[in-house]
Amino acid sequence: MLVLAVDTATPAVTSGLVRLGDGAAQDLETLAVRVTENPRAHAEVLTPLILECLAEAGCEPADLDAVVVGVGPGPFTGLRVGMATAAAFGDALGIPVHGVCTLDALAADVFAADVTAADVFGADVAAGSDLLVVTDARRREVYWARYSGGSRVEGPEVRKPAEVTAAPSRRVAGSPAHAELFDLPVVPVHSPSPAGLVTVAAPELTARAAPQPLVPLYLRRPDAVETAARKK
Repeated sequence: MLVLAVDTATPAVTSGLVRLGDGAAQDLETLAVRVTENPRAHAEVLTPLILECLAEAGCEPADLDAVVVGVGPGPFTGLRVGMATAAAFGDALGIPVHGVCTLDALAADVFAADVTAADVFGADVAAGSDLLVVTDARRREVYWARYSGGSRVEGPEVRKPAEVTAAPSRRVAGSPAHAELFDLPVVPVHSPSPAGLVTVAAPELTARAAPQPLVPLYLRRPDAVETAARKK
């Protein structure tokens, strides 16, 4: 199964092609990746990045079997770009579009690295399995979620960093500037990879399950509000 994965819920614009086997979620191969750190140009760069990935992998849009997109939490404008682009590809090609929590995809990348380290070095990573993931929510707040044993156990929520406790997590990943606010070892995973996004959606993809409606995880009301005059 050839899957297009995109995410615009963080300052990074992420696009990639992943080939997913019929077995476990780990049975996947990343064919092409493009990541651009540009929070003000999501709309301008995402589609060109997708086309670059297709060209690098020697594929055409018609070869795609599914699309996976990060649905946040994230800022309104950037998040809409990724979701609208994913929906457009799905509609044009008649293929399913699966939405996944961006924080879950970040956690999936961390836990995948744990498995690789254990396989290569025989490292005991179980002691550090509890994980906190934080991303920039602006307004001096963070989006956050907590994971244990590879599964989400708290969140996602939006709060001020001082209101998010480090314990019982033993490490933190996500936005570097915000991860450093916690007295925890920082894992250098800053934005979700295409493989991480597909890993989260793998159970539904391999089961050929119908995707749920795409619903953005905004977690709070928009900054823009109608003026009293316009309401009248």
